[in-house]
Amino acid sequence: MHKPWHSLVFGIVIFLLLSVIGFTFPKNGFEINKDLKFSFPKLSSLLGINSEKKDIEKILQAVDAIDTSFTIIEEEKKSNDTIEKIEMEDVINDSNSITKVPVSQIKNTDTDITLITNIQARNKNVLKKFFTALHELKNNPKSIRILHYGDSQIEGDRITDYLRLKLQGQFGGNGPGLISLMPISNSLINRVTTSDGWDRYNVFTGKDKRVPHGNYGILAGFTRFIGYKRTGDTNSVLSSSVSITTTKLGGENAMTYKKLKLFYGAAKKRTWCEFYDGPALMAADSLDTGGLMRVKEYKVGNGSFTHTLKFRGKTSPDFYALSLESDNGVMVDNIALRGSSGTFFHLTNNSQLKQFYEYLNVKLIILQFGGNSLPAIENDDMAVNYSNYIKYQISLIKKMAPEASIIFIGPSDMSIKNGTEYITYPYLETMRDALRKVVLESDCAFFDMYDCMGGKNSMPEWVEKKLAATDYTHFSPQGARKIATLFYSELIKEYNAYLKTRN
Repeated sequence: MHKPWHSLVFGIVIFLLLSVIGFTFPKNGFEINKDLKFSFPKLSSLLGINSEKKDIEKILQAVDAIDTSFTIIEEEKKSNDTIEKIEMEDVINDSNSITKVPVSQIKNTDTDITLITNIQARNKNVLKKFFTALHELKNNPKSIRILHYGDSQIEGDRITDYLRLKLQGQFGGNGPGLISLMPISNSLINRVTTSDGWDRYNVFTGKDKRVPHGNYGILAGFTRFIGYKRTGDTNSVLSSSVSITTTKLGGENAMTYKKLKLFYGAAKKRTWCEFYDGPALMAADSLDTGGLMRVKEYKVGNGSFTHTLKFRGKTSPDFYALSLESDNGVMVDNIALRGSSGTFFHLTNNSQLKQFYEYLNVKLIILQFGGNSLPAIENDDMAVNYSNYIKYQISLIKKMAPEASIIFIGPSDMSIKNGTEYITYPYLETMRDALRKVVLESDCAFFDMYDCMGGKNSMPEWVEKKLAATDYTHFSPQGARKIATLFYSELIKEYNAYLKTRN
């Protein structure tokens, strides 16, 4: 007859047996072959003892304490004030200008909780072109552009939306900017819907083999309502449409744009296009044939926030983007490229991209990549090789956009499961250091997102506090807002430092 104490004894025996195995089992396990490894969790990890998670509470308190009100030093003032109005003790380092850093510098340690937020560069002129363009908006109203290229970490307009909100609030500008006619994921601000038959052709994860050219446009991808290899009657006329709706979630500035631009090209035959602002037909005309970049502009502002383009033709142009914008101020474009490593610019027609950059008056390009490459990096050489690929891409961008400044945002902490715990990827810091080295050597600025969030093994704490997803890679909207706050506050601090040099 089974008695309760039998179960208790059995459980104790099993527990003791597993404990002995856990204490005696090799720390690194047994490697059966290259792809198979047998390991056993330690008792300490099962009980949460000696966990390597980083305490980020002070960091989050420091972020929440940052004053991100629009505080810009006027030229006539000889003030030493910066945008940060509050004392944050020792949590935020006290540098108040772009820092000259040695390549080998790594500031975070497992015991020192320091929030390193400064934008790093080898000289203080790396952002001068952008800051000069910002400053001149006051006396010479026009539109300038900030392009934020990144992987899925910025998908859904994360991080970008906050920069847009703040910069447009200070320097003017309206509208969310560039939008794909067939986005991989809709943002909170805009909803895009297409009729049947549309297809997307991308280059940011590798050249699409269906595309016989390199003209992928400003978003590293384009769309068509008739594919390249459509079969059947080529004399038939097809109709299609795309609609875009702007929501209130982007704030007042994002909703008060004045015009819609359609970027397209490479049309072999004329395509009829009708533009509807709400239900009202506002314009009807043919799209021009040929060309690397064509622009059609439509005025909006009758109170509707849904706009529809209806097309009719025997072939389709390549549609590169829509843009909701104003005539003056700052446009901040979110170019989220899911799955991209950022090493695709050499696959595009650089002459076409240069034409886009010049037309849009691009003054700052933000590159935020690395997360998609990290899981494949198995040694130091692979990390260095990846950074050299990025260096080559930066060299191409500088040739295409010589009047733009460049900031590279390094990867965040990312975790891999080790037994029952999540720890930082083994070569993340190696890759971060290598990226910083090539960015500084390229005379660009570097923002260290990894150190900002707490450094090694900080991601599990961000996940626990609902500031990152349970994939231990992507920030939640709340976490992305904190990173954006850090980045924006440093950008404005540097702008204030620039203004002092004009006095």
